[in-house]
Amino acid sequence: MIRYVIGDATRPVCSGYKVIVHVVNTKGAWGKGFVLALSKRWSKPEAFYRHMFAQGKKPQLGDIHVLVVEPDTVVVNMVAQDGLPTRGKRLVLNYQALQTCLEKLRNRLTAAESTASIHMPRIGCGLGGADWRVIEPIIQKTIADKFEVTVYDLL
Repeated sequence: MIRYVIGDATRPVCSGYKVIVHVVNTKGAWGKGFVLALSKRWSKPEAFYRHMFAQGKKPQLGDIHVLVVEPDTVVVNMVAQDGLPTRGKRLVLNYQALQTCLEKLRNRLTAAESTASIHMPRIGCGLGGADWRVIEPIIQKTIADKFEVTVYDLL
């Protein structure tokens, strides 16, 4: 089940172990959208992402990077955006890559016998140009049937 709330996904509204997921691109661009809120709160997700590109290790679609930002909170950079939007190409989120990322996350959490809750903005619908009506069923079939998922909308 997916729960919708008004608030900030970088400040989950629950106790226990929290997993914050968001989408990153394959181009090394970090500076617009939800990543600004992440970077304002924690430096590690951005630093790791930028370090990969600086080392010539370009992430591939479907990759996930799990980063501990607090003792009870991790941020998952999900590589599901293929490039950056342009006037001629608004949709840059890759739906299959997003599904792969969420399946990998589910498998890791299941293997760890985790009871974590998962928190996110409307992933892929901002700069990724995706349609939430497509993304929501992907979330339902990959993680929301097993884990508590909260989607945050800003005021």
